[in-house]
Amino acid sequence: MTDSPRVPAGAAVMQPQVTTAITRAAFAELAEVGYGKLTMEGVARRAGVSKPTLYRRWATKEQLVLALVEQVAVAAAEVPDTGSLRGDLRAFLAATAAGFSHPLASRIIPDLLAEGIRTPAVADALQAVGHSRREKVARILRRGIDRGELPAELDLELALDLCIAPLFWRRLLGGEPTSPDYLDGLTNTLIAAFRG
Repeated sequence: MTDSPRVPAGAAVMQPQVTTAITRAAFAELAEVGYGKLTMEGVARRAGVSKPTLYRRWATKEQLVLALVEQVAVAAAEVPDTGSLRGDLRAFLAATAAGFSHPLASRIIPDLLAEGIRTPAVADALQAVGHSRREKVARILRRGIDRGELPAELDLELALDLCIAPLFWRRLLGGEPTSPDYLDGLTNTLIAAFRG
């Protein structure tokens, strides 16, 4: 007889397809009702699962929302090394613009930013996501410096602010969708500013 660990059966198993259904339901519910009116019951009902299934993964709605937002936001910030500053920056801007214009994200992001003013834990989580994304963009800029495409004395913090601010401002104020021409122009403008 061996003393191997017992594998949970039935409802105790964290099934990936159930987690995926919950994730989709949570984002849909968050976009529809906002953080303030979001309930674990509403997410469970939309996902077609029991409340205990939800609570096995996250103890509160705050934990649920923050874990899912962090997971999606950090994954969305991944940008491949294209071999050039222009290519890397353009890919980052395109990915960010696509994220901001996603039907759910375009409703969720402003709501969570507003909630962050009222709820310190939400503000902290959004700040952590922001720091993670900034570090990924900083890698793009550092590669540009290493390749000699940007000056070594580049003010990295200011450059990072400039990378995201135009898209964020445009989205927040309900501007026109970001076209490829806009992204090309923004890429050129940023590079020119960084080379100063």
